[in-house]
Amino acid sequence: MIDLYLSTIGTDAAALAREYGLGIEIAEFSYAVNMDTDFPHWDEIVRANIAGIERRIFHAPFNDLCPAALDPLVLEVTRRRFAQAYKLMQGYGIHKMVVHSGYLPRMHYKSWFAAHSVDFWREFLSGKPPDFLLALENVMEEDPDMLLEIVEKTGDPRFQLCLDIGHAGAYFSHKPVSHWIETAAPYLGHVHVHNNYHEVDTHNEPGDGLIDMKAALTRIAELRPNVTYTLETQNMIASVEWMKSNGFIEPGRGSAEK
Repeated sequence: MIDLYLSTIGTDAAALAREYGLGIEIAEFSYAVNMDTDFPHWDEIVRANIAGIERRIFHAPFNDLCPAALDPLVLEVTRRRFAQAYKLMQGYGIHKMVVHSGYLPRMHYKSWFAAHSVDFWREFLSGKPPDFLLALENVMEEDPDMLLEIVEKTGDPRFQLCLDIGHAGAYFSHKPVSHWIETAAPYLGHVHVHNNYHEVDTHNEPGDGLIDMKAALTRIAELRPNVTYTLETQNMIASVEWMKSNGFIEPGRGSAEK
């Protein structure tokens, strides 16, 4: 059995999390504008989603943000947005936050990007409590090496990798999912689960795509038995049923009963 969460990109995530005894990953503020425009509306939605669910993860905003930005104004906006996200996360009683690296292929030199990212994340982690966990997610990276370097050189045990299996199996990845798993394993703290056909990043349910999801999840569980997982799909009920039928959550209820 795995420690499974459901992302609120699926409209039925909260209800299913309660039904199956699963955790929840808050995605409403992955779009930074929701922290500003009509915030009371989004805050109400989030508080309704997390009600009665103790296990929670927060997905930080990512659009247009770059922790390794050359322009100091872009860097300042990135700092400000992550500071906002951290404050919100605390208010919702959450201790783990997922962030994107901000890397874009053909735009950034990897060695330069990694070095400046290390500086940013060291500064961001400074002064945060011991129970805070930060998970760096792969998105458009061609391979896991740069993200591994960023986490290693930041040198903080609270800083981990979030392996997004769907992104690792999408068109922009130049390595097989198995390579991503083996490389990321020493620093792996969280996993995003969705599938695709090695083309567009479609966030399909686990069984709908070219990625052998059962093999991937089984291998991760062997290497890192204590990591958390989030289903990040639109068709959430089908995804939960797939996890149940493949033995990753209990047939009756979820991982809270294991």
